[in-house]
Amino acid sequence: MVLAERIAAVRAGSGEPAELVGELRRTAVLVPVVEDGFMSAVFGGVRWVYAFTDEEALARFALARGAAPDEAWDFVAVLGARLLDVVVPACDGPAGVAVDVADEEASMLFPPVAGIVPDAVAVDVDEDGRRVASDAGAVR
Repeated sequence: MVLAERIAAVRAGSGEPAELVGELRRTAVLVPVVEDGFMSAVFGGVRWVYAFTDEEALARFALARGAAPDEAWDFVAVLGARLLDVVVPACDGPAGVAVDVADEEASMLFPPVAGIVPDAVAVDVDEDGRRVASDAGAVR
């Protein structure tokens, strides 16, 4: 099953969040590139790295951000596992991945919690490696 289909299944209540995370890890997603790295934004104290399931989803995002219809955006294909295991830990502070954010009914957030990002940067893991209570513990 492709990532967009797994997102739709989880949003509909019929998919498994753990399988969705696995699908992201196995999938090459498109990540817009800006001068200083990958495009991201901070919201709710978390840096969200933008990722897209295909060029059409990226184009909808570009248009929503005010790009001209024929404006080219630089992007790279990055394996989801690399985003979660390398890019997120390299960010200053908590970070996660926001997939297809221009598509209200097809977007998904992968927050910085255990089971999604490495425990060392998960906001719900304490210094001793134990999970702590968190309201950010689910794929959204």
